[in-house]
Amino acid sequence: MTWISRLSWGAAALLSAGVALYGYHYLLPRAVIPPGIGDNPMARPWLFVHAGFAATALLAGPTQFLPRLRLTRPQVHRWLGRIYVFACLSGGAAGLALASGTTAGPIAVAGFGLLAVIWLGCTAQGWRLAIARRFDEHRRWMIRSFALTLAAVTLRIYMPLAAIGHLPPLESYRAIAFLCWVPNLLAAELYLARGRLRLAQPVRA
Repeated sequence: MTWISRLSWGAAALLSAGVALYGYHYLLPRAVIPPGIGDNPMARPWLFVHAGFAATALLAGPTQFLPRLRLTRPQVHRWLGRIYVFACLSGGAAGLALASGTTAGPIAVAGFGLLAVIWLGCTAQGWRLAIARRFDEHRRWMIRSFALTLAAVTLRIYMPLAAIGHLPPLESYRAIAFLCWVPNLLAAELYLARGRLRLAQPVRA
């Protein structure tokens, strides 16, 4: 890993851990649920399912991009990968249920609903390719999957920024329903495209 890769991984892992710990607090008996989320008719039980499994995906995900772990501890890599996939599929299904009940209107339903569907699809495809031992393709789909997992992080970056900027809460929330994941996925695609470009370049003496 280059120093840029290490820095990016460290930032993603640190932010993921912080958001995961926050997500787990919803599982506490006296957890305070914000009014906007509590008004969602699907919040019980799907909020708790989504929060718990999405938090687990955030903790397990960064470990899958450590080359040393993958090469020296393949069994650990595989088991953490299984935990990540199960957490994504469970959290994504619960997220889809939550999206259908949001009180923020159809734009938010579309934004969060598409996130859940694409997150489920990318993760399932990555899992399928791992079983088929098509590891290069598996890695590409898991990069997409984790970019979508990080929507939990970018959501919690945009929300306070919108509040600091005194933006209209409802309109900004609807925009964030897309902004929390579309740029992440575009960044992943750009990273993958640059990798393909490097591989396609001829080797010079």
